[in-house]
Amino acid sequence: MHNLLSGFSAVCALAALMSQGQPPAGSTPPPPRPKRPGVSTPGVKIPITKLKPDAVFSVPGVPDWLVIDEHVWVSNSPKHTVHQLDPKTNTVLATITVGKNPCSGLAAGFGSLWVPNCGDKTLSRVSLKDGKVEATLAFGVPDSEGGIAAGAGSIWMMTDKNGTLARIDPATNKVVAEIDVAPGSYTVAFGDDAVWVTSTEKNLLTRVNARTNVVDETIAVGPKPRFLAVGEGSVWTINQGDGSISRVDIKTNKVLATIEAGIPGNGGEIAVGDGSVWVTSFEFPITRIDVATNKVVQQFHGDGGDAIRFGLGSVWLSNLRAANVWRLDPKRIVATLPE
Repeated sequence: MHNLLSGFSAVCALAALMSQGQPPAGSTPPPPRPKRPGVSTPGVKIPITKLKPDAVFSVPGVPDWLVIDEHVWVSNSPKHTVHQLDPKTNTVLATITVGKNPCSGLAAGFGSLWVPNCGDKTLSRVSLKDGKVEATLAFGVPDSEGGIAAGAGSIWMMTDKNGTLARIDPATNKVVAEIDVAPGSYTVAFGDDAVWVTSTEKNLLTRVNARTNVVDETIAVGPKPRFLAVGEGSVWTINQGDGSISRVDIKTNKVLATIEAGIPGNGGEIAVGDGSVWVTSFEFPITRIDVATNKVVQQFHGDGGDAIRFGLGSVWLSNLRAANVWRLDPKRIVATLPE
């Protein structure tokens, strides 16, 4: 993901001050964005223009976070909405107003879509059946680049920068447990009866036992891990510090591989499905890793990308700057060859 709106607002404010001859008080220039070289393996890089989507969903605004149940849902921060995509007809089925500036992931579970909102620090609960907002809950959202997960009869999300993981009972919409994990943790995923949390600040992956609400393990991974996915017997983290992906074995809690992808910096997303790990970032909309070899076997470069999910037999890619969502047959991706 990428906080494009806040960055744009900051640029506008700076330009206004400079036009008046007034440098912003106490301002410091933002750090330069790290270069994203991608991988150096011959025959792996492919122009994204060679890849043809099976369907394109127009989502005016800033389509961002994705989650999949029987439909595909995408958030749209400046519009304060989520959109329901119909995989049967490849059309946008509904647009639903939620809280202010939906951010930090989406989760589907217990008959509802769960939407964190950065603008008003709330969590919207939307019926998957009729699209109506069932509840608006007051919750801290510590970072726009985070995540939320459903599993073990609960919703899980971080509520502050200090490392407070909240467990929410969907029967009551109340927090029933708070678990302390490493500070600077923002993104969560669920798998193998565990909640997995990355600490971007401490370079850690934390495993929380969903039965006992106890931290079972803390695992050192690559620098600045953020987004993560569970699948193929492993947890996979994008490490924004150096653009690598760490693969952690669920059975042993050991790092099995560190996979160089060459995509450092903010944003990105990761998903697992059909024998591959799918990674997105600006400049490299799709990077495909073969889970059998732990190697990057395809890396599509060019415009596009922001969030990625695998489900309903397809890869789903939100293209934030193009204001659309792509649906792609994974077999079509695999069959697309470099020039």
